[in-house]
Amino acid sequence: MTHGNDAPHSLGFDTLAIHAGQEPDPVTGAVVPPIYAVSTYKQDGVGGLRGGYEYSRSANPTRDALQECLAALEHGTRGMAFASGLAAEDTLLRTVCKPGDHVVIPNDAYGGTYRLFSQVLRRWGVEYTPAPLGDLDAVRAAIRPETTLVWCETPTNPLLNIGDIEALAELAHGAGALLAVDNTFASSYLQQPLTLGADVVVHSTTKYAGGHSDVVGGALVIGDPELAERLAYHQNAMGAVAGPFDSWLTLRGLKTLGIRMERHSDNAERIVEFLSGHPKVTSVLYPGLLEHPGHDVAAKQMRRFGGMVSFRVRGGEEEAVAICDRTRLFTLAESLGGVESLIEHPGRMTHASAAGSPLEVPADLVRLSVGIETVDDLLADLERALG
Repeated sequence: MTHGNDAPHSLGFDTLAIHAGQEPDPVTGAVVPPIYAVSTYKQDGVGGLRGGYEYSRSANPTRDALQECLAALEHGTRGMAFASGLAAEDTLLRTVCKPGDHVVIPNDAYGGTYRLFSQVLRRWGVEYTPAPLGDLDAVRAAIRPETTLVWCETPTNPLLNIGDIEALAELAHGAGALLAVDNTFASSYLQQPLTLGADVVVHSTTKYAGGHSDVVGGALVIGDPELAERLAYHQNAMGAVAGPFDSWLTLRGLKTLGIRMERHSDNAERIVEFLSGHPKVTSVLYPGLLEHPGHDVAAKQMRRFGGMVSFRVRGGEEEAVAICDRTRLFTLAESLGGVESLIEHPGRMTHASAAGSPLEVPADLVRLSVGIETVDDLLADLERALG
């Protein structure tokens, strides 16, 4: 397994994760930003704001610390923290799209993203076309004159397909559209899409950013200042912002993101090796595999290949469900990116909203979120479940 070089920057990733937006408190010297559990702020006369704070939907010091850190980790101009990943997506889409516009989405997009397009935005007049983002000719064919956005996940959820961010950015910009990249599976540590030409990075910070399965949140990071101003206006106007405690938990999680992603990747590689040789497994989906169709692109644009692994099994849907039921250390649960390992059946769980659509996932598919436990224990758990 190979991986590409680190993106250059003035400070190392782990240094930024610990220090960006997190100067010691000027009053007390506290080294961790306080939780500003406050809704409103005293003004020094009408219109006289202290530090720009008037109401916590518009700005909150704890959320500001998180947003500054997120922007630094993605090499962006501005970061914005939301109540959930889908709240971030909705705010972005209603900012850059209007009724009559069109978006190209992955043909294996996350089920919640597909539901947002098919059940919410379509009723608002925004059309979409699914396309395999690894096929640039297919993306080019899906683009229309009214296309305003190409929506990319890389790796995708749950099939772990890879999109070439640099090539997709060139294609989108040539058509007068923006490129948004959902970076949730990779995390800011493994991949920085803005440095490759993307316009907006999207995160469900519930996942690897928070990292401990104890907070729900989302984020946007933007490179262009004018687009950032438009999105900031809509963040305030639409109001689905991250609360101070959620912001604090996510900021705490970011401090260890780099070392966690290294362990997630280490464990995932061992598990992929085990699954690839198991007689009950018909295929393993992981971009770190040399035979993965997106391996070369992933090696070019990712630091490592991450902790998400999907595989297909002999025996079809019933056997896939049975395997999910038989694990003990891998907890049967939705979501991903926490320190604990999770297992799920996408067809019946996270991607049930795509059933019967062009984005329906294979019934014999199992998805793993590989945690940071002792890997030999995880391997024994999978061997027992598969056996």
